[in-house]
Amino acid sequence: MLQSPLLAARHRPAARRAPTTTRTRRRAKISCIGWDPEGVLGPPQGGHIARLEFRRRLERDSEAREAFERQVREEHERRRKEREARVIPDTDAGLVEFFLDTEAREIEVEIGRLRPRLNQGFFDHIMREIAQIKFAVTRTAEMEDRLIELEAMQKVLLEGVEAYDALQNDLVTAKERLMKILQSRDRKSTLLQMVERNELNMSILTLLDENIASAKTSNQNEAVAFMEDVRSSIVKYITV
Repeated sequence: MLQSPLLAARHRPAARRAPTTTRTRRRAKISCIGWDPEGVLGPPQGGHIARLEFRRRLERDSEAREAFERQVREEHERRRKEREARVIPDTDAGLVEFFLDTEAREIEVEIGRLRPRLNQGFFDHIMREIAQIKFAVTRTAEMEDRLIELEAMQKVLLEGVEAYDALQNDLVTAKERLMKILQSRDRKSTLLQMVERNELNMSILTLLDENIASAKTSNQNEAVAFMEDVRSSIVKYITV
């Protein structure tokens, strides 16, 4: 998960004029693995030992596990609704403010959702505003704060876009290679050839596991059996 430094820039002591758009920072309800608002698991504790005990209690207590999973689902649903309720601006300037108002934990999701908008034109817009501030004859405290925010956001978004694109490319490649294995008439020979070309990796296995889980949900027992057999073959040759 990307860790955005955007919030740090807002704690500078310099006075600022009232912003045209009110920015709010919502506190995350799930702040650690011991999150338990209904008191199902007892008082919260910190540390590695406490986290292990929390995990053991979830494994032992099915009701506690179901309650925790329900709370996590509710939190995910709440965040999804809040995300969908946000209005996506039509302009690059508006999109800059949109990302400045985005919580750190939502940055990665919004990058994926708005990837087509994060193009060269958008980053050129950020660079122009940064340049205007840097080369201004006089710079106010507010301008200094704005510069810090823009440079931090630019760095986060550039790194996020790079990571997102790499992930998408990896996913496309994994799909192609998995399809090659599934359609092969000589699976062992195909796997050996892929090993020689260093084409087997965990991405293929992860994608296959997702397909197996989906087939199980749809009660496609024959497909599940076939893919699990393929999986056992891949595991013999895969390198992490």
